Amino acid sequence: MRSNNPVFNRSEEFNRASSNAYGNQTYAAGGAAYPGYGDGSSDPSTWGTGTPGQVDQGRMTVDSVVQKTAISIALVFVAAFATWWWIGDIVRSGNVLNDEALARASMLSIVGAGGAFLLSLVNSFKRVVSPALVMAFALAEGVALGAVSKFFDAQFGDGIVTQAVLGTFAAFAGTLAAYKFFNIQVGNKFRTFVVAGMFGMVGLGLLSLVLSFFGIQTGLFGFGTLGLVMSIVGLTLGVFMLILDFDFVENGVAAGLPERESWRAAFGLTVSLVWIYTNLLRILAILRSE
Repeated sequence: MRSNNPVFNRSEEFNRASSNAYGNQTYAAGGAAYPGYGDGSSDPSTWGTGTPGQVDQGRMTVDSVVQKTAISIALVFVAAFATWWWIGDIVRSGNVLNDEALARASMLSIVGAGGAFLLSLVNSFKRVVSPALVMAFALAEGVALGAVSKFFDAQFGDGIVTQAVLGTFAAFAGTLAAYKFFNIQVGNKFRTFVVAGMFGMVGLGLLSLVLSFFGIQTGLFGFGTLGLVMSIVGLTLGVFMLILDFDFVENGVAAGLPERESWRAAFGLTVSLVWIYTNLLRILAILRSE
């Protein structure tokens, strides 16, 4: 079964894992090769070792996924903190706006979000994962999050950013625990539903952005009741995206995928965590504004 997730759909290795086939050879659990590559012989001396000239770069493991994800998330944090510091105080003492800081925050949020969006498309549809592009995405996403978080902190304050960060990691830990303890099984219909919902949310966001240029406010991503409903839907969708990520990582490790695919898994996990964080930030802001 081929994946419906665009992040993994372009990876031949992930699709081979989901169908449990690699040419004439099928993967065994833990990455061990079944005998009979080529002529079906059970003699170990006749077993194939892979594509001629191909270098064995190791296999993807849970540890390698954790390491690559940690690198990606660390880059997001570093870029976000650097952006936060460089912007400075948007609101000075006496509730006076700092126009220079406000302009820097606006510019960096647009540049960071635009760069992250383009890099996310490249990484999602690239057949061979590029660690450099995944890290570039993390840096661009960090710039956007740092600027956006600065806006929210200036407007709502009271540790709203810290609460959103802690809530994001709590959602990650809770989803992982539920996935393992309740042995959640991911079916094709669930994958299709989550990916369709993800593209639907992105499409609505782009549509709202375009309409705003003409003075039309949809309220879908505002701070009213409709915005709260959309944020809750987005948060739920982000949790579902994490479940898909866990499922693909589990299948990939069991199939013995190449170690470089750990970067693709790290990219998917980073996207899901950023998605959860932004929706949590909006929910907290809406609740405080009411």
